[in-house]
Amino acid sequence: MKVVLLEDLPGKGKAGEIKEVSKGYAKNFLLPRGLALLATPAVIKEVESRREREKLEQSIDRAKLLELAQQIEGKEIRITARRSAGERLFGSITAADIAEELSRAIGSVIDKKKIDMEEPFRETGSYPVAVKLASDIKPQIMVVIEEEKKEKEEEKETEKKAEKKVQRKKRGEKKKEKGGESEKEEKG
Repeated sequence: MKVVLLEDLPGKGKAGEIKEVSKGYAKNFLLPRGLALLATPAVIKEVESRREREKLEQSIDRAKLLELAQQIEGKEIRITARRSAGERLFGSITAADIAEELSRAIGSVIDKKKIDMEEPFRETGSYPVAVKLASDIKPQIMVVIEEEKKEKEEEKETEKKAEKKVQRKKRGEKKKEKGGESEKEEKG
């Protein structure tokens, strides 16, 4: 008996395939559970048109993936992180961090699941990382982890403090001006 499989069945076939199975297997197992349909001419025609559509979509998607792979290939991603006394980082650089930085660099969203790394990076240095766009499309990027400069942080803090002082002085001057205007109005 010919049936069209609706789901992947280990040892039998994949969804959308037309298979010859025994009558009892089809009537007692596949059909009642909704795993297959009888292979009528209308169903076969629908399956073939669906296959053609899927092939077309895959070719379009594949072209987009190849274009994206060319953009990504050889990119260098720089990530700064705080470091302890030794070479180790406070925390670690994960696939999510790399995906976020790569997405920012190329202007296209890359899922963290596509970053192929065995474990998070915990030390400064350069690391080659593969981005798995498809089973056979894996462009390589270079991830450079640098130490965050403490001097810059201190400079930023002193700049912020100076800005706050300037803002306080301006507020104080404005209050004095408003206070002076209200005194003139009371006298006049």
